Amino acid sequence: MDASPPLPPAPVELPPQQWQAIRDAYATPPRVYHHFGHVQALLRHFGEVAQGPGWNRPREVWLAMLYHDAIYQAGRPDNEARSAQLARRHIEQWLPDAGVDAARVVQLIELTARHGALQPADVDAEAALFLDCDMAILAAPAPVFDAYDRGIAREYAGHVPALLFRINRRRFLRGLLDAPRIFLSDWFHQRCDAAARANLRRVAG
Repeated sequence: MDASPPLPPAPVELPPQQWQAIRDAYATPPRVYHHFGHVQALLRHFGEVAQGPGWNRPREVWLAMLYHDAIYQAGRPDNEARSAQLARRHIEQWLPDAGVDAARVVQLIELTARHGALQPADVDAEAALFLDCDMAILAAPAPVFDAYDRGIAREYAGHVPALLFRINRRRFLRGLLDAPRIFLSDWFHQRCDAAARANLRRVAG
């Protein structure tokens, strides 16, 4: 039985066709980590933040979480940009009168391409919380973190030579560990920094 907490209420209602299009996107190609389960994890963090510091523009953040990895092919540099444009098209198609700022959704999704290269001063407070939701896996219990790390490796297998992947992956994780801040928001920094650094030291330290 799935012991995961329930998903928080959606701040905007999507038609069934849109939900199906999103789920179909996350099933293509088959994925080990970046599947719809990853989106559900972010949506749970969305609910936690809503109960904590709160969201100023919850519809845009929620939609960015839904779409941020909708298009994902390991090793491609344009996954985020393509996912952002898919989100824009779907908003225009299915939510034209919902009052959603599609440009903000696009901006948030495109920022995920810069994980590990941003500092708190580079983004606004809400974008920081959004990005930290995506990075919260780094602070997961060790078995969950290790499954995530193996999942990423399996997604890249066959797309990037194994040695090159290991070198680049360790460089990325080591860069996070060496950074003054892993999490951009104070809220996630206070709750997650110690656990994230423990995981990173274990695999890349």
